[in-house]
This record gives sequence, C-alpha cells and structure tokens, in this order.
Amino acid sequence: MIAGALLNAAGCLLLAVSHGVATYYAAWVCIGLAMRLTLYDAAFAALVRIGGAEARRPISQITLLGGLASTTFWPVGHFLAEHFDWRGAVVAYAGFALLTIPLYLSIPDVPARSSESPGAITHAPAPAAGRGNAVVLGGLYALIMSLANFLNAGMSAHMIGVLAGLGLAASVSVWIATLRGIGQSLARFCEVLFGGRIDPLTLNLAATLVLPLAFAAGLFSGTSVVAAGVFSFAYGAGNGLLTITRGTLPLVLFDHRTYGTVAGRLIAPSFFFSAAAPVAYAYVMQRFGEAGALYLSAVAATVIVFAATLLLLLGRAKP
Repeated sequence: MIAGALLNAAGCLLLAVSHGVATYYAAWVCIGLAMRLTLYDAAFAALVRIGGAEARRPISQITLLGGLASTTFWPVGHFLAEHFDWRGAVVAYAGFALLTIPLYLSIPDVPARSSESPGAITHAPAPAAGRGNAVVLGGLYALIMSLANFLNAGMSAHMIGVLAGLGLAASVSVWIATLRGIGQSLARFCEVLFGGRIDPLTLNLAATLVLPLAFAAGLFSGTSVVAAGVFSFAYGAGNGLLTITRGTLPLVLFDHRTYGTVAGRLIAPSFFFSAAAPVAYAYVMQRFGEAGALYLSAVAATVIVFAATLLLLLGRAKP
C-alpha cells in the first residue's frame, strides 16, 4: 500500500504535466497500478492476515469512512479545478496520496492469529470446500463483483455527466452525485451496527436488490430532482454494501487461510470490467444518450441480482 501511494502521487504528477497521448496514458497506467495496491482489496487482505476469520467487522469499519470519499473529493476536485485548473487539482491529489503513507506505516505487520475464538465462522465447513462447489460459488462471486465493479467504474466516471445530460444543471449534478457517498456511508454504518445479525450471503442479496430500483429512479432525474437524489443515494447504498460483501463473502465461502490467493484470483476479472466501463459508458451515451447508460446499468444490475440469489441458495447448501 505504501508503494501504491507513491505510484498514485507519481501518476497524478505525470498526468498534470502531460501534453500528449503517450504521457497521458502512461499516467493512467501508473494510477491504475496504484489503485490495485491501495484500494479496498489490498486492505481487506491485510485485515484478514491480521485478524483471520474474525476480520469481518474491521472490513466493515474501514469501508465506513471510505464511503465519504466521493462526497468529500468530488466537491473538492470541482473547487480545485475551478480555481487552479484541472492540472493544479491533480497536483493537489498527488499531495493527498503522499499524506496516506504515515497511516500505512501505522498498520501492524503481523500474521493472522493461530487460534480462533469460540463461534468463529471457520468452525463450520466452508461451502466451497469441494472442487465443484468452489468452481460454481467462485464463478458466481466473480460474476457479481465483476459487474458491480463495472457499474462502479461507469458511475464514478459518468454519474455527473448522466445527471447533467438528463437536464440538471452542472452544479446541481455535482451536489446530487455526492449523495452517492452519503448513501454508501449510511449503509455501511448500519452494517457496522446491525450487520453481525445478517450473514454475508443474505446481505449481499439485499444489496443487489437496491441497484435496479436505483437505476429505475435515475431515468426520471431529468424531470425530478427528488428522483435524481433517490438514484444517487440508493445506488451509493447498494454499492456500499457490496463493497463490504466483496471482502466478507470469501470468509464464509472459502478457508480464510487462503483468503489473499482465492480472493485475488476471483476479483482479478473485475479489474478488466472496471477498465472497460468508462469507455463503454461513453460509447453508449454518445450512441443512445444518457438514458441508454441507465438502461445498460439496469440490465447489469438485474444480472447481479440473479447471480446473488443463486449464490445464496447454493452457499447455504451443505458441501
């Protein structure tokens, strides 16, 4: 994660000084590598290494404030770009990346505890203990997370543009989009308070059910600010919970001692979906308009719901 912070800073600085296609893409390659080293997946693996099978609660806790990233930094980025141009804004972002290094240094580098407390989830056999079960459950998990990351990357890049294209003023679109972060954090806060009573498979399905409803509301954003707010907030809530289950589902489906390896392999396809999403959304918006992007999102969200339902049914079956 420290290496990722340095790469984040380097990528932002390279982006700020880029005046050609080659350096622009080189900057984004650097930032892309940095994101894989610093975002939730790396943190989840570190937490499981430290806490073993009891890492579910810490995973929920670190995502809580993370949900406010867009709420905080979209307006900050908008302010910096207006006053210092976008190049000045990304230079400031490079500084923000470097400020995380002391926080990373404070994380203890210790292996998972060798003993488990009574009631730890590993006392029950993992549903994916058999090879056949591992392939099916792992495939469903990978599909859910790949499509969820596709939606997340697409919305991160184009939510403001979609809202503005449907008829909202640019400044209003920015503030409406920040409701996404509020929805993420409130949903995660509720999970921290009450999530211990809900198993990750059920929570995962509940989170996915919110997504199609959010995109349906988004279709009315051009004529209703309330609908736009519901779209942004509801999508943020569903996506926020899916971020948690991305880290906790492998704890109940697989042996936590192989968490890093298994989760890394299953999440890897989602990175390609994330990379393709901004371009795919831009193409759909250009060809079919902003409403077309929401229809695309609704279809992907519906597939996620079906996959989450199957994962719940098969995950609860005895291996």
